[in-house]
Amino acid sequence: MEHRQNFPTKPHANKDAILGGGEGCKYRFTVLAEGLVRYEYADDCKFEDRASTFAINRQLPVPKFRVVDTDSDLEIITEKFHLRYDKGPFTANGFTVHIKGNFADWSALWRYGDNGIGLGGTARTLDEANGRIPVGPGVISQSGYVTLDDSDTMLFTDDGWVAGRRPGNRIDGYLFAYGHDYTGAMKAFYAVSGKQPLLPRWAFGNWWSRYYKYKADEYLELMDRFRKEGIPLTVGVIDMDWHLVEDERVAKSGLSGWTGYTWDKKLFPDPRKFLEECHNRKLKITLNVHPADGVASYEDAYEEMADAVGKDKNSGDPIAFDITDKKFFGAYFDILHRKLENEGVDFWWLDWQQGRHSRIPGVDPLWMLNHYHFLDSQRNGNRPLTFSRYAGPGSHRYPVGFSGDTVVSWESLDFQPEFTATASNIGYAYWSHDIGGHFYGYRDDELAARWVQLGVFSPILRLHSSSNPWNSKEPWKFSQESRSTMDQALRLRHQLIPYLYSMNVRSAKEGEALVQPIYWKYPESREAYSVPNEFFFGSELLVMPMTLPRDKVTRRARARAWLPPGRHVDVFSGVVYDGDCEKWLYRALEDYAVLAREGSIIPFDAAKEPENGSPNPEKLEVKIIVGADGNFELYEDDGTGNGVEDVHWVRTPITFTQKSGTATIGPVSDKADFLPQMRDWTITFAALAAPKSNQVFVDDREDKADINTTDSGTTITLGAISIKSKIRIELGDNPQLAATDRAKHIFPLVDGAQMEFEPKKHIWSAITAHGPLGVKLSKLSALSLDPKLLEAIMEFMCADSRSV
Repeated sequence: MEHRQNFPTKPHANKDAILGGGEGCKYRFTVLAEGLVRYEYADDCKFEDRASTFAINRQLPVPKFRVVDTDSDLEIITEKFHLRYDKGPFTANGFTVHIKGNFADWSALWRYGDNGIGLGGTARTLDEANGRIPVGPGVISQSGYVTLDDSDTMLFTDDGWVAGRRPGNRIDGYLFAYGHDYTGAMKAFYAVSGKQPLLPRWAFGNWWSRYYKYKADEYLELMDRFRKEGIPLTVGVIDMDWHLVEDERVAKSGLSGWTGYTWDKKLFPDPRKFLEECHNRKLKITLNVHPADGVASYEDAYEEMADAVGKDKNSGDPIAFDITDKKFFGAYFDILHRKLENEGVDFWWLDWQQGRHSRIPGVDPLWMLNHYHFLDSQRNGNRPLTFSRYAGPGSHRYPVGFSGDTVVSWESLDFQPEFTATASNIGYAYWSHDIGGHFYGYRDDELAARWVQLGVFSPILRLHSSSNPWNSKEPWKFSQESRSTMDQALRLRHQLIPYLYSMNVRSAKEGEALVQPIYWKYPESREAYSVPNEFFFGSELLVMPMTLPRDKVTRRARARAWLPPGRHVDVFSGVVYDGDCEKWLYRALEDYAVLAREGSIIPFDAAKEPENGSPNPEKLEVKIIVGADGNFELYEDDGTGNGVEDVHWVRTPITFTQKSGTATIGPVSDKADFLPQMRDWTITFAALAAPKSNQVFVDDREDKADINTTDSGTTITLGAISIKSKIRIELGDNPQLAATDRAKHIFPLVDGAQMEFEPKKHIWSAITAHGPLGVKLSKLSALSLDPKLLEAIMEFMCADSRSV
């Protein structure tokens, strides 16, 4: 059990950060950071120093602050806030905090009981959601302050166990007073609540999941079909029918069959062999469990479990699920789950839906399942991972999150990007959604394809559906157009793994969520709050998801976008856009709106059909957007090590210097026996205007590379290069992005428009007319075009102000 107690916490704050809390004092304040203060009130003057589900580390460097303390009042002043308190019971009149900074129409004053105008966090589940649902709070707000109420959360004891709160009138809250310094607020959150863990590399590949009664051979044949189609996978999810459900023993027991720990041998006659075959296909396997009904007498592990918990095994009575009972707790992991893990199960999908109550008041079973399953999964040096539901602030320590059973609808798709992005406001960075939706709804091949495209730019891509025979997500079951789009997207996901895994390291080291709302970086821009579905995807990419059905005239979907200041390039089409503007972006089904700013560097696996299992690739492509300096560190490892500090990292630095037009790659930072020692490299300078030079050097010796320059940019292909070598590419001084060719991109739009032929000639005449842009736009506006067609044309007409 020791590995399940390996949960380092530092819950005792530095005494120099604490005010009040002495003998006979009913209040206590702890200044945890310049913008974060803990406030407590207890009638019995007893305060809580144990770790909570939210706060596991209060032992932080003491920030600079000043105190004014009189008999009747207390003031605490930091660089971020000025707190005033009348030393009585907490009230809106007697406890206020002024948040410093010029970010509100009037002075930002928090009064006790005010939660602020928050930007939202996340929710426990999307079960049966058909579009928007309410979400809980995050820790950032346009009003400059947010509070988290920690008064009723579960506690961790010094021996690694759990407890509820003391009874009585108690208040335990945290005020985040960071103004519009959203990044600062999030760093404070992670400092107190713990960093995001490092996920294994394979977690970022494609997951296959379906609530369906598969047979072993049928499942393996399906996995082989994916491979034959050139669609890579890393994880196979087996929903609940792996165990006894409809067996007569279940029916006789009077139980529901939702809980189970015994393989259904009619479906899986040789479980160990089945799991071995999955591993041979380079797949990790997770089994779904609903633990609420405990252990029935028909389970293979019943007698051993009964002995372990001290129950008469001859009684035939079910063993109740009680995760707060230490005997059951130990047997639950070391007998029930360990037996299945020894057969080859890699991790668990915990599907707890039975509420927040346990035998210990204040202890939520979901919290215990998430916490201890995650710790248990790190035994033997494994990198921990579990798959479960969100339990509240602090849940980010136990990725991956299962968001629940959503309805198959455009409304569900349209809410999902925003829901994923705002989850980062409470530190929860790794949602796994049912890509394509779970149940109800309707068949819509366009919807299915767009959902898979969103999955590519989600923390986890897990295809999922119900057992309904007409509702499944195999791409080859859809129309050719949608199938091609889904195939392309699923391959792209694996091609992105070098980028995603490096972002995973960044998240664990620096507290930077993979998906971030636009307002994190642009808090003072009104427009950043008006595009809730738009998000940053790692450090280099900006995504505008297509979540609405396509227009009948343009045959394209659209997404409302705000482009931040600076020039951006569509990484797929090469269209260059001016920044600091709002517009609608239109995309055909096979396309998606993913932009990168000048100076961006994005590494890809260069395999056209990547392998299962996400190995460190032998061929890499790097896309570089010229126009500004850029740097990127490609992180790779051998898959061992629990956390980011335990891993032997090999870094490949990639840089671009705008002034000299020089790109460099490598060499690797350390010994790397686990990597391919020779690698093929392709370097693509997207939308690059004709460079002054195209010289390539390997270890300062000029190399004969294959260089291809088109109107879409320049691609340089190198043969096998040692990972210990340094590649240098010289483009010449100050290379520039090519001005967008409006006609090139507008012609296929007009050509495909579902409309009369004659007006198309007038459109083309206006677009190709001589004269300034204003004249062309005037001609277009006079044609009384379909509004969305005109809007789509305007996207390209106004994309790049340098265009002629």
